[in-house]
Amino acid sequence: MLRIYLILTCCLISFTATAESNIWLLIDTNAKKIEIKQGEKTVEVLNKIAIGRGGAGLKNHRGDNITPFGSYKIGWVGEKSNFRRFFGLTYPSVDDAEQALKKGVIDQLTYDKILIAHHLHQTPPQNTALGGQIGIHGLGNADERIHQVFDWTHGCIALTNPQIDQLSQWVDTGTVVKIK
Repeated sequence: MLRIYLILTCCLISFTATAESNIWLLIDTNAKKIEIKQGEKTVEVLNKIAIGRGGAGLKNHRGDNITPFGSYKIGWVGEKSNFRRFFGLTYPSVDDAEQALKKGVIDQLTYDKILIAHHLHQTPPQNTALGGQIGIHGLGNADERIHQVFDWTHGCIALTNPQIDQLSQWVDTGTVVKIK
């Protein structure tokens, strides 16, 4: 029992120590902007973001192209992404999983795996019926003109390459991300 406690404690310390605890992101899908917050103070704003083709709201299933509302953390950072950088979110959240379980979208075993991952401060399974691989990313080699015209992602939040570079100076794994 002591060994499990020590392992969980080490995981918690390493997870929470990587991001500044007072920096967090507020993503406003209506205003199409990301506010970089320090406590309640906005320290920088990144405008003209793109979201999922299906808009933003409650994700119902993988492939619905919806950017999910909710509170997440950055679970991993992909520096070698096709989109320049990829800040993967801890989607699905426990709330997402509870709603999906009630609707019959996921089964109890999947719900339990998501719950355990969050309890251990790990990234939840990314291959569930709810989908996964939701994050904040740049354009990579994509055409910036398309980015300016319409929402084009499969549920992620997209920024221009200079914007994702700017954002990377503020965030890391563990940073809280609230999407509304």
